[in-house]
Amino acid sequence: MKFISWNVNGFRACLGKGFEDYFKGADADIFCLQETKMQPGQADFDPEGYVSYYHSAQKKGYSGTAVFAKKEPLSVAYGLNGSHTDEGRVITCEYENFYFVCCYVPNAQNGLKRIEYRMEFEDDMRAYLSELDKKKPVVYCGDLNVAHNEIDLKNAKANVGNAGFSDEERGKMTELLEAGFADTFRRLNPDLAGVYSWWSYRFNARANNAGWRIDYFIVSERIMDRVKASEIHTEITGSDHCPVMLDIDL
Repeated sequence: MKFISWNVNGFRACLGKGFEDYFKGADADIFCLQETKMQPGQADFDPEGYVSYYHSAQKKGYSGTAVFAKKEPLSVAYGLNGSHTDEGRVITCEYENFYFVCCYVPNAQNGLKRIEYRMEFEDDMRAYLSELDKKKPVVYCGDLNVAHNEIDLKNAKANVGNAGFSDEERGKMTELLEAGFADTFRRLNPDLAGVYSWWSYRFNARANNAGWRIDYFIVSERIMDRVKASEIHTEITGSDHCPVMLDIDL
């Protein structure tokens, strides 16, 4: 199966920047989005052959996720067991052999102003994924808003302690992986540097490849051996993030 995840930083804007061509060419079994920044019905996009699910934030023009799937799930859930629903950050699709979880993790913000909520979200998400994993394997993906290790961003030393590269956030990613999950890209490419999924719009960052790897496909450890490929499609524009792809035998 082929999965794609992309933080589009405003779906309506991205639709005007070649999104549909990429979507059709990708031909993914499941294609999910983060930071849609829209309410249901605001985007003119209804792909043939897919069922669509949107989870929008109560605050207009903020956050939001979406999932487009070729096969209708057995069930769809929003948020984390009824919590963390206000900002439209999590969609879970249950299938016969696995759970697919699309997530837009909260940004800790400048000065780590939102780090307390971020830590609460991380703990709740890890508990949620662990509960799902007891039932069937999990594919967890999205903009997880953390560069786990120094290899995952261009200017590591200059960003120590900043949002996305704080000890607290990096520690929570370590806890998740130690709870029985695998970072597919890093497991397949343990020493590959200079491949990122997000670049600031400032300082000509993308042209200089001064980026961060903060978009992930994470899977239950027991299905890591079924992963055929985990890629970052750095050539695709339309957002300050680029898509990430997982090919896995499920």
